[in-house]
Amino acid sequence: MRRSSPNPEQGSAAVEVLVLGVLLLVPLVYLILTVAALQGAAFAAEGAARQAARSLAIASDDAAGRSAADRAAAVVLEDWRIDAASVAVEVRCSPEPADCSRPRGTVDVRVRIAAALPLMPPALDVDAPATVAVQARSVQRVSLFAEAP
Repeated sequence: MRRSSPNPEQGSAAVEVLVLGVLLLVPLVYLILTVAALQGAAFAAEGAARQAARSLAIASDDAAGRSAADRAAAVVLEDWRIDAASVAVEVRCSPEPADCSRPRGTVDVRVRIAAALPLMPPALDVDAPATVAVQARSVQRVSLFAEAP
C-alpha cells in the first residue's frame, strides 16, 4: 500500500545534492587544475633559471657558457613540458655585461614563462587572459679562481 506524504518536498534531497555537488565540484576541479599548472610553471622557471645561471658561472668562456645555459634551460623546460615559445630568458652579467666568465663576477638569469590556463581554447576571444606570467630569478657568483679570459 502506498503512503501519501503530507510533505511534497520529500525525496528531493538527492536532486539537491546532485545539483549542488556539480555546481561546487566543477569550479573546485578547475581551481585545482589551474593551481597545478601554475605551480608546474613556477618550478620550471625556477629550475631553468638556476641551471642556466650555474652553467654560465662554471663555464670556461662566455660563448661556451651561453651555449651550455641554453641547453640546460631547454632540458628543464622540456622536463616540465613547457613550450619554448612561451619562455623568455634574460641574462645579465656584471661587472662586464658582454662577458659572464669574469672571475668574481655575477651572473643574473631571469626566466619568464607565460603559463597557459587549463581548458582555455586559444581561439577564445574574451577579455580574460589565457595565460599567467610566472617568473624566476637566479644569481650565481663566478669563482675567484675561474680562468681569466
